[in-house]
Amino acid sequence: MKKDLTGYKAVLSSDWNECLAPCGPFDAILYHYPDLAPYLEGLFREYTQNRMTLGQAVGTIETLLPASLTPEQMDAYLASEFCTYPGVSGLIDWCLSRDILFMINTTGMMGYFQRIFARQLLPRVPVLSAHPMIRYPSKDTDPETLLELRETTDKGRHTEMVVRTAGIPFHKVALMGDSGGDGPHFEWGATAGARLIGSMTKFSLERFCKDKGIRIHHTFGLTYSKEERPIRQREMEVDFMDLTDILKDWLLDERVFTQGV
Repeated sequence: MKKDLTGYKAVLSSDWNECLAPCGPFDAILYHYPDLAPYLEGLFREYTQNRMTLGQAVGTIETLLPASLTPEQMDAYLASEFCTYPGVSGLIDWCLSRDILFMINTTGMMGYFQRIFARQLLPRVPVLSAHPMIRYPSKDTDPETLLELRETTDKGRHTEMVVRTAGIPFHKVALMGDSGGDGPHFEWGATAGARLIGSMTKFSLERFCKDKGIRIHHTFGLTYSKEERPIRQREMEVDFMDLTDILKDWLLDERVFTQGV
């Protein structure tokens, strides 16, 4: 890691797609190559439900993709489609202003985030863990620490690396995820003693945790049954700044009364 991460009091390590933003990891590809939709949507379901590895899914995508997306193509996608759930930028700022290290830890593409930060669409986070299938030359706007995530099991490994480097106790760590693809991250967190937040929680994550005997400490936003598809209109009514109450309690010892704990 390039940066001295000492000085932080806690860590929030969060997934991105359908967790902080109403989009999928391959949406930028679909924007330019819409004919690939049935293949990419199927691959996304397969690895988020742990029926294939992320590496297998990406390997298949690389055979389907005519060419990697250029920065200009990524910018065109972002200009048209970039969106987060309400309050996400505020939550990142809130965490960083209180010395909570906000880490984006996702199977999404590294180049997608590089262009987001270059265009100042989000506050820059200290650490980004993302897939390098699309990655652009380094810029000053990149997060100080970039970690290449190639399998879902890398999420826990990368969070642990950051936490140990920062010298933060594991009970001051919170993980956030939405689907079964976050299951290995939650499994690591349960063993380490971290707090677990289900955001827009899918049945695949609840099933993974139930099968492994893992307790999700708090669910936020919508929770979906097995057959439900994401309901974007209702998701966009959720304000992620509402998470600050529980994070004050867990990570800053500012006790508040919260539901669902």
